[in-house]
This record gives sequence, structure tokens and C-alpha cells, in this order.
Amino acid sequence: MSILRIVSYNIHKGRSAIGSRESLSQLRLGLYGLHPDLLFLQEVQGRNERQNILHAQHESLGAALDMDYCYGCNAIRAQTDHGNALLSRYDILSYENQDISDHKLEQRGLLHATIMVDDTQVHCLVVHLGLFAGGRTRQIMALVERIKRMVPADAPMIIAGDFNDWTNRLAPLFVQQLGLYEVFAVSPQGLATRSMPLHHTVKRLGRTLRSRSGLADSVHELGINGLARMTPPPRTFPSAFPWLRLDRIYQRGFAVRKARVLHGLPWRQLSDHSPIFAELELP
Repeated sequence: MSILRIVSYNIHKGRSAIGSRESLSQLRLGLYGLHPDLLFLQEVQGRNERQNILHAQHESLGAALDMDYCYGCNAIRAQTDHGNALLSRYDILSYENQDISDHKLEQRGLLHATIMVDDTQVHCLVVHLGLFAGGRTRQIMALVERIKRMVPADAPMIIAGDFNDWTNRLAPLFVQQLGLYEVFAVSPQGLATRSMPLHHTVKRLGRTLRSRSGLADSVHELGINGLARMTPPPRTFPSAFPWLRLDRIYQRGFAVRKARVLHGLPWRQLSDHSPIFAELELP
């Protein structure tokens, strides 16, 4: 049994939400205090020729946290570029960045990496979807196609990032197509039911949902007691006064021990998004 501490965070290119000041130094300290095993990061600058302190952010965070890292460059500017990054306490065995841009005005990608946890290969995907609903749907279909083609059906998997899905319309698709569950939907916190282990329950719920035609279109997710949970994921944006539900961690093959959004100081000063933290148990 392995416990993984997961963080998904849009770091706003290492700049604070208010005043656009450099926040990468404080960000390192904040993340260090969480003792993460996996960091799914969005809006990471791989290149900044104007401010050296903001250059190669995945490398500086990896060095400070003693984590392996990989980076997928998506948006290229004259003096900067940015994209998604995965930082891992475990060795990253392989990775690939796939361009899923829907139009020229928004460069988007999904970063797909594999790590080995004990003797189990875990697939990790970092995403940052577009601002328009039609584009997000097409990007998710590209994600689904990649997973069906490259990830074994029984392999543990984590997909995390900024989904820009404030209406939560994409959740049923994840359940139906991939058997993935958003961590807050299956977290034992606040639910009057047994909390461990959840991985068998989650698999059973996926089969139940797929067998009921149309049910997934009318619910946000399923709870661990097998009932539809209409409560959507928590609000994460903007970090100072969270209102929109943009960020997610989806998983399969794990038991969810806890899930929470990190509000308050220092997080509301570091980025325009609040980070999501989850503890996942790999049986």
C-alpha cells in the first residue's frame, strides 16, 4: 500500500494574483510544506528571457523540492513560453506532450507521463483546457482517445489540472468513458459510510453508472455510497474570492483518503487559482 500526496495548481506563471509580483520564491516554500509526491502544475514558464528568476520554473521547483520533473511547452511568445509540468517524487519513466489546441488564439496541450510506484505503473496527465465549451469538448475527446489507445484499461491513472469547466459538464463523460472519478465526489470526508478501501467501490459504481442509460448526463458524480451526489466540486477561482469551479483531480484505481482546497494565506497571494490537495491510496 502506498499513500500519494497530490497537488494540482495553476501557478499563474509564478506571479501573484494581485499586482503581478513575482511569487515563485514563496510558492516553493508553500509547496515544500505540503510534502507532495506529485505536482500537476499549469501555466508554468519554461522560458523567460525578461526575468531570470522566472525562467525554467519546473526546474527550479524540482531542484528545491528534490523531485523529478517534465515539462510540456504549449504557448510560445517572443521572450517567454509556458505550459504544463509534472513534478514527481518517483522517477518519471517516460512522457509526451500532445498539442490539443482548438484554435490559434489558445495554445493548449496535455502532458502524459508514467511513473512507477512500488511495482505499479501509474499514468499521470496534466491538462489545461480552453475557455470555450465546444473547444473543451473536443479537447476532452482527444484526451479520451489517447487514454484508450495508450493506457491499459486496468492501469491506475490521475488526470489533474485547470479544466475551465465551471458548469461541471465534463464529469459524466469521464465516468462513462474512462471510469474516472473526481476526488471530492468519492472523498470519505463528511459522508456517513465506510471510507476504506474505495477502489473496489469505485469500480463497481462505474459499471452501475454505465449500465443506466442517460443517468450520467443528469448527475455531477456518484458518491461512494452509490447514490448520485449533486454537490459540484469546490470553487477555486479567483483565489481571493473563490467563485468558479475550474480545477479538478480525477482518478481511477485509488482510494481517496482526503481532498481539500487550500484557501487563505499564503495561497491567495501566490496565484489567481487556489491549489487542490488530495491523498490517494494505491492498494
